[in-house]
Amino acid sequence: MKNSYHLVVHFLLIVGAVFMLFPFLWMITTSFKSEDEILKTGKEIVLLPDAWRPGFLNSAEDDERIRQTEIQRKAWEEQAALPPASRTKRLSKPFSTFDNFREVWDKQDFYRYFLNTLYVSITITITSLFLASLAAYAFSFFKFPFKDAIFMLLLGTMMLPQQALLIPDYILLSKLNWVNTYAALIVPWVASIFSVFFLRQFFLQLPKDLFEAATIDGCSRFQFYYKILLPLSKPPMVTLGIFTFLGSWNSFVWPLIVTNDKELRVIQVGLSYFNSESGTQWGPLMAASTLTILPLVILYFFAQKQFVESQATTGMKE
Repeated sequence: MKNSYHLVVHFLLIVGAVFMLFPFLWMITTSFKSEDEILKTGKEIVLLPDAWRPGFLNSAEDDERIRQTEIQRKAWEEQAALPPASRTKRLSKPFSTFDNFREVWDKQDFYRYFLNTLYVSITITITSLFLASLAAYAFSFFKFPFKDAIFMLLLGTMMLPQQALLIPDYILLSKLNWVNTYAALIVPWVASIFSVFFLRQFFLQLPKDLFEAATIDGCSRFQFYYKILLPLSKPPMVTLGIFTFLGSWNSFVWPLIVTNDKELRVIQVGLSYFNSESGTQWGPLMAASTLTILPLVILYFFAQKQFVESQATTGMKE
């Protein structure tokens, strides 16, 4: 009976995983398709690009299309090798599976958006973790007047929706002449009340005797912070780093408001450039989206152990 229950649970989890992964697989495979393949209508759902399907589907139509593509490619290569004056006719270059990625990386300045987002996200993540850990350290181990009241007041700010703060924040940055600068993208997000609360809950689990023993041994408060407290806080710090990095990487509204220069645009704003009045460039858009989520997937795979460990322990006090 127990084995049957486990089989049912695993089957449901696998089915759920397939439904969740299918949109990502569709996005990745679509990024390798030509515009004709993407817009092709029909009852059959074709997941793989035509270039990946020789021998996979026994279809005379598919074989003929592949043969015609190869003929067109050879004709284009022969004409491209001739001097311009000797070319008898103008041929369009046949689609290659990586053309969407080349267009995204070269023609759309996507590498600039990618570097901007990477710089902003890493800076916000490192600075936010440093400031949040210091604040959580103070609220967990120090005694000072109105400590609980101040902490509750800070928690109350989490109730304010970000949309309500857009105009006041923009006016403040405008007064500081920070609009259309990296400071506007970074400074408003380096302080996170959620991060302070999250780390404080973990620090409260640590025995107070550890802090008192370190003080008796001559350890200063800052030495206790970076020699003892931070090494013990690796799981929650990694988890917060993932959350902060994800939030910064996926930010769209704020960078769109505070930046006007294309050189300062971030990756999410860059994705919107593939939508125009003439239509959406689905191939380049899917290629850009694939490049966008790739660093996040890599980050999670490297940090998943600490992430799971933190979720299992943070907030649970013995």
